[in-house]
Amino acid sequence: MKKLITTMVLAAFASVAGAAGHSDDWNGAQKPFKIYGNTYYVGTAGISAVLIASPTGLILVDGATEKGGLVVADNIRALGYKLKDVKYILSSHAHHDHAGGIALLQKLSGASVLAGAGNVETLRTGLAPKEDPQFGTLDQFPGVAKVRAAADGEVVKLGSLAVTAHSTPGHTPGGTTWSWQSCEAGQCKTVVFADSLTAISADGYRFTDHPELVAQFRSSFAAVEGMACDIAIAAHPGVNDLWGSQERAAKEGNVAYINTDGCKSIVKAARERLDTRLASEKR
Repeated sequence: MKKLITTMVLAAFASVAGAAGHSDDWNGAQKPFKIYGNTYYVGTAGISAVLIASPTGLILVDGATEKGGLVVADNIRALGYKLKDVKYILSSHAHHDHAGGIALLQKLSGASVLAGAGNVETLRTGLAPKEDPQFGTLDQFPGVAKVRAAADGEVVKLGSLAVTAHSTPGHTPGGTTWSWQSCEAGQCKTVVFADSLTAISADGYRFTDHPELVAQFRSSFAAVEGMACDIAIAAHPGVNDLWGSQERAAKEGNVAYINTDGCKSIVKAARERLDTRLASEKR
């Protein structure tokens, strides 16, 4: 069953290849690069992780897979930063592909980890709760120490950095989207790290039997759709073709990453997927 679910997840994010020939390997090496201002991509070929830098310290969003955590660590060093300067690691959701590397990165940095309340216990144990639609199919991952809940609307501050938590449950009970300002050449843009919003489940799970979860998804769609969002970074980089933007950036500069419809596009695809799933369950 795990193999089937993994295949379904990979199919859901088949566009991760984005730019021609780009690997979608969740553990695969990927050179780090600047997205805009003090925001850098430090994730793997198939899983996003983002570093936000300041003279006071660093904030990391997500840690990729357990093996991918090594890629993230190497990428932070490759940018010239020290892991000990990572003061916070912010989690989007507690699945092994996005949180598997957090324990390692926390040990290397000593950072505090913040997550949505519904994901805190999962991060601590590495075990998904029964409330997760994919329960029973998810891989365990190394548990994380020093985790605390981030409230909806809470602002995580580190010197000049201010990153806001937005509760976006559905894909997991404590899913969280993060937003902040990055500035370049006097132009400041709102960057959004959009948590996964896809309706994926274990075999036999029916979303129509869980109206409270469907309501969570719809609330999360509205929240992300309504955000100020100049630059959208999806938890899976191919969801909104980050690699295509990277190709364009080679000619156009970092303006290639700016798309004020980016968050809306992510939501549109997720909403259509949920509606299709709900319709199929009624047949």
